[in-house]
Amino acid sequence: MLDRGLVLMSDTRTNSGVDNISVFRKMYHWNVPGDRMIAVMTAGNLATTQAVVSQLEERTKAPDERDNSLLKAPTMFQVATEIGKLLRTTIEGRQSANGEKGKGRFTASMIVAGQIAGMEPRLFMVYPEGNFIEASWDTPFFQIGETKYGRPIILRGYDRDMSFEDAVKLLMVSFDSTLKANLSVGLPLDVMVIERDGFAPKHEHRVSLDDPYFNAISSSWGDALKNAFHSLPDYSFYSE
Repeated sequence: MLDRGLVLMSDTRTNSGVDNISVFRKMYHWNVPGDRMIAVMTAGNLATTQAVVSQLEERTKAPDERDNSLLKAPTMFQVATEIGKLLRTTIEGRQSANGEKGKGRFTASMIVAGQIAGMEPRLFMVYPEGNFIEASWDTPFFQIGETKYGRPIILRGYDRDMSFEDAVKLLMVSFDSTLKANLSVGLPLDVMVIERDGFAPKHEHRVSLDDPYFNAISSSWGDALKNAFHSLPDYSFYSE
């Protein structure tokens, strides 16, 4: 969350073991010009998240407005509530079909972001149980999936009045740290910027393996860390 709006980034790697790695989009969005902009990012079991997203997509095209939770809900809170219900029932249905003795757990989580006209941009993290929490200026960002390697970067670099460009750069550095440490996260990365009162993506970009800017960020950040390390006071085995 920024004063200017919202900045989102997701990877595209899914894996069922080190020898079964695929690329699937984890970021989706729907908008009504002048009225609302809603984005969803997913993590967890791919079949579960795809089922939820497919149902959300169908609801945006449904003639019955009662089921059109994304495009007709009066607040982002109600959008998050409906997505949470859908996620919970999807997980429960798949777990039930798998049977009590079935192997695996169909778990997933989501980030819901967006704005409805006349209201503030809002950001939610939805848990597998269907409940959710909302971001605030005390907790201005959410992560799902692999979080621990990139989190310190955001904590140290975030400023609520930073530019969109600096926010994207910060998230790239955060993801670069995660990519270096965990094989379950991988390129390409999807980037989306949602400007306050814009009600459409201000910027969308896919960061591929040969993206010159991301590679420059990765290389420069590595060099900067080495220089920062060597600039620190030397440790001595002997007290003065």
